[in-house]
Amino acid sequence: MVFQKSLTRELTFTAVSVFVVLLAILVTTQTINLLGRAAEGRIANEAVAALIGFWTLGLFPLLLILTVFISVLVVLTRLWRDHEMAVWLASGVSLKDWVKPVLRFAVPLAILVGISSLLIGPWAEQRSHEYAEILKQHEDVSAISPGIFKESHSSRRVYFVENFSGKNGSAANIFMQDMSKGKVASIFAKSGRIVTNEQGERLLLLENGRRYVGNPGEADYEVAEFARYSVVINDQPQFIPSGNSRQTMTSAALALSDKAGDKAELGWRVSMPISTVVLALLAIPLSYFNPRSGHTYNLLLALLAYFVYQNALTLCRNWVLQDRLSAYAMLAPHMLMLLVALGMLAYRNRPASSPGRFLGQLIRKS
Repeated sequence: MVFQKSLTRELTFTAVSVFVVLLAILVTTQTINLLGRAAEGRIANEAVAALIGFWTLGLFPLLLILTVFISVLVVLTRLWRDHEMAVWLASGVSLKDWVKPVLRFAVPLAILVGISSLLIGPWAEQRSHEYAEILKQHEDVSAISPGIFKESHSSRRVYFVENFSGKNGSAANIFMQDMSKGKVASIFAKSGRIVTNEQGERLLLLENGRRYVGNPGEADYEVAEFARYSVVINDQPQFIPSGNSRQTMTSAALALSDKAGDKAELGWRVSMPISTVVLALLAIPLSYFNPRSGHTYNLLLALLAYFVYQNALTLCRNWVLQDRLSAYAMLAPHMLMLLVALGMLAYRNRPASSPGRFLGQLIRKS
């Protein structure tokens, strides 16, 4: 039918716009956060882009769920506000006839949400874990910012660089303190850079400096001047074991596990595509717009319904995690919200009836 094609087209265009806006907001926020951490020397500068990518993949299902809900709500609200819905209803098109085109739009995205939450999400979490472990093994001297003291991951060394000359990746006026082997070694050098030897070891090569070795409070100090001094930062990266957290486990492994935490994680992943369809159906009656009641009441009600739905899912997941409920209990919020959506849809299909009269008619029919 004409209204189904036009609705699907408008929903698609709106979904693209909503997804781009949501993605831009979330990525911008995370980028600012990571850049601040990189400026403080907490992460390497080259790690920012990779971490943003992994983080975006992890939030992709949530972005799609919000995109579907907001798109259906915005498009149908516009139809009510511009009185197009009244024209369609007067032409004999029931409000229930809008369920099919909405599902035609929501179901493919729900399948994509399921693929992302069940397959792509755990992979992205695993890769993020491995990348973070590699950065820890490297003890990232490359994350040092000029004028900031940087402590190594092992907490045995402290680095300070006054500035970078930009020539051959070298730095000027370097201070390093090494607290290993039971003594404190303080090294001052005019310049230095990071190199890799033939064995694959990363070395901090210092030039034209002085080295002080001793314990604080004791007069026994060794002082040595050097033209070139090298310090092993780390060996070749070792094999990184796979993360064993629930977020990094595959969905197949979670399904075979008997642990309560694994069941809760699997139930949460399965809930994402289901909630996509349920929220799309819920948006149909929530989009009802009455010009006399104001322009934001239906949007506030939709926002409240979404938070109640998500909090109910989170609460059920926590109870399953604590082994207080079975994993099948996570279906309860979906069933309850689906019944609410169908009930509101049946009520909005008869807008002339009051809520009390409508409930009375349902009871007499039953």
